[in-house]
Amino acid sequence: MQVLDYAQDVHSVQETTQTFAGITEQLIKRINDQQSLNVFLSMNPNVIQDAQSIDQHNHEGMSLKGMTIAVKDNISTTGMPMTCGSKMLEHFQPMYDATVIERLKKNGAIILGKVNMDEFAMGSSGETSYFGPTDHPQFPGYVPGGSSSGSAVSVAAGLSHASLGSDTGGSVRQPAAFCGIYGFKPSYGRISRYGLTAFASSLDQIGIFSGDVATMALVFDAISGHDSHDSTTDPRPAAQSSEMVKKPLDLQTLTLAILPEQELMGLDNDVRRVYEELVRKLTALGVKFIHQAIPGSKAWIPTYYILATAEASSNLARFDGVRYGWRDSSSNDMTTASRSSGFGMEVKRRIMLGTYVLSSGYYEAYYVKAQKARRAIVQGYSSIFSKADALLLPTTAGLPFKRGEIKNPLEMYLSDYFTVSANIAGIPAISFPAGNSSEGLPIGMQLQTALMNDEVLLAITQAISSVH
Repeated sequence: MQVLDYAQDVHSVQETTQTFAGITEQLIKRINDQQSLNVFLSMNPNVIQDAQSIDQHNHEGMSLKGMTIAVKDNISTTGMPMTCGSKMLEHFQPMYDATVIERLKKNGAIILGKVNMDEFAMGSSGETSYFGPTDHPQFPGYVPGGSSSGSAVSVAAGLSHASLGSDTGGSVRQPAAFCGIYGFKPSYGRISRYGLTAFASSLDQIGIFSGDVATMALVFDAISGHDSHDSTTDPRPAAQSSEMVKKPLDLQTLTLAILPEQELMGLDNDVRRVYEELVRKLTALGVKFIHQAIPGSKAWIPTYYILATAEASSNLARFDGVRYGWRDSSSNDMTTASRSSGFGMEVKRRIMLGTYVLSSGYYEAYYVKAQKARRAIVQGYSSIFSKADALLLPTTAGLPFKRGEIKNPLEMYLSDYFTVSANIAGIPAISFPAGNSSEGLPIGMQLQTALMNDEVLLAITQAISSVH
């Protein structure tokens, strides 16, 4: 598989008789031919007409003109179902477009359809979807990562120019690493969450997948910025990262922090090799490295899963079989029956964990301590970024694994070790393709930087990618 090149397709339309409608028709055929990947859950019924409209009218000033976008199925988009990968919302039709969808359309993007995901974004492998698992685009039978499995595969398999996912604890970066593409989680509040189905509201962030940094910057600039519908959005205007990405960054001016040796002990041998090779190469090019531990790193996973499950138990309380969603009337207790049959095992597990840590006997012991740990993690990051431009670390400790291979939920949770801290602190983070295992499996590395320093993060990633 080969990812699409948006800039090349735009050039083709400008210089030849090629049209965006023609490109879109080719993609629809490719999507139909690749149904075994189980990527698209629904298609935009007006996709060809939307592409023809872009061709027929002068849409000057549209930064995403003709760009095809796949959308994770927990983002509200009119004209298509929004299932969240769950039986609970199998037939739900949203009544409005999320802010990000409005902004994509305003800038000339073509929405292809809604793509598969772990149920309610709860999973790290793409295996918990009610509609079946998403397959890896290069290695059949392997997982593509999660929870934004379909979003990652749509780009990696060349089925869309870019895609939107959501990242609560690594759900954009981890599948990007597993599929060998770029996955970007912006700063908390940089992109509106209006229209995103909430999992853990203080951790959730809509993110972007693409095959290159330039395409990602275009999408980020188009959808970022303050939104009156979302009180958590930052007041600053839309990003201007595209111009920064175009300017060459002098690597000799760059200082990167790296984790101390003890933090890297559990890395897969191939991940360790790729990481060390990258550090050696960047050092030779003049990048300065400093070793820097993040205070509270051992608390990353417990802090994340306490906060995330607590918020999930609250956010998912609305799915009760009364107002909307799946309704099971087979029992006198309709709510219990609806939630028992409408939610999958992983969602029920996390709801129960969240209810437990919020219960009167355990609130102080777990939830309050997790909030204190969160403050320590935020302060630790502030200390790092006072000395370094960004932090370089692996995206995942391991490689893509075979479907069904990990059966222990705790082992699956621990696989998020290097990604959850960015969500806890709200900082921007990106995964970029850095190499392959001895078997050819993709390996990604991750960059994190200070809060609201998103444009700089993309520029640094572009500079490193151009020489890697």
